[in-house]
Amino acid sequence: MEPCGCLHHINMKKKFTLVMLCLIHAASLFAQRDTVREAIDRATDSITNEGKALYRSEWASWYGTDVFLEKCPAKKELSGGYFSYETSDQLINVFFSKGDKPKIMATISFGKDFNQNNYKLDTVERVLTNIEQDFYDIRTIALKRAISDTAFKHYKNTGLNVVPLIQKDIKKAYILTSPKANGIVIFGNDYLINFNKVNEITRIKSLHKNIIYTKAKADTGSAITTAHHTHLKESGDFMSATDVCTLMLYEKLTTWKQHYVISKNDISIWDCDKNQLFILTMEAWNKINADQKERHSEKQ
Repeated sequence: MEPCGCLHHINMKKKFTLVMLCLIHAASLFAQRDTVREAIDRATDSITNEGKALYRSEWASWYGTDVFLEKCPAKKELSGGYFSYETSDQLINVFFSKGDKPKIMATISFGKDFNQNNYKLDTVERVLTNIEQDFYDIRTIALKRAISDTAFKHYKNTGLNVVPLIQKDIKKAYILTSPKANGIVIFGNDYLINFNKVNEITRIKSLHKNIIYTKAKADTGSAITTAHHTHLKESGDFMSATDVCTLMLYEKLTTWKQHYVISKNDISIWDCDKNQLFILTMEAWNKINADQKERHSEKQ
């Protein structure tokens, strides 16, 4: 009987080994999925935070410009431009004079309640603070590069907006393309310029390899609740910070509830009501759709 017992022991050992290998393989798959999910969650937070920082700057510039043009019409021809930045409790938009040594002509300060009517206007001319000088230098250098460098594309009926950001001594400027026609939202043709501590350009990156024109509302007057655009491989798998900024700026002028960015590997979903970003792998997205189709067919 010993041989039979020995064979049974060997068979059981093989089965046990097979089961263990299956469990290890399954655990490895789950670990890989968890690792992917963690990486996506980190990217989601980073994109959202950067996009909202861009939005706060552009929001202050949008409404600050309205205030400046309405309240300071005589200073319009004297202005050399503007930029915005934020403090712990304010969003600040400043207009500076023309010339090599500009001065601040007007300061429009907003609260962080995003109420465009909650502002203070100061028209006393003054010198730039140290941080404002950095913002001015970054903006000026980025704009000159965008105008002179053929790597930056210029399209009819659009303009290039320079958005300087300084966060914990990290200096950068985004170049966004804005429409000059009403009812159009533009994604793409955007760039990121990085600077070192002495405001020298260290890198220029094209964020989208194309430009996407999207209608804010349907021609028929019916509500468009869902919009989307596609990312090429060169534009990355995820929605970009500039996408988030654009959506937050324009979503209230549309009827959109969600905006999707579709790439080969992932689906990014922006909730326009909650201002939240969700990213799913294409595998998870396809599984959800397959499950929904199966449930729908079962009900029929």
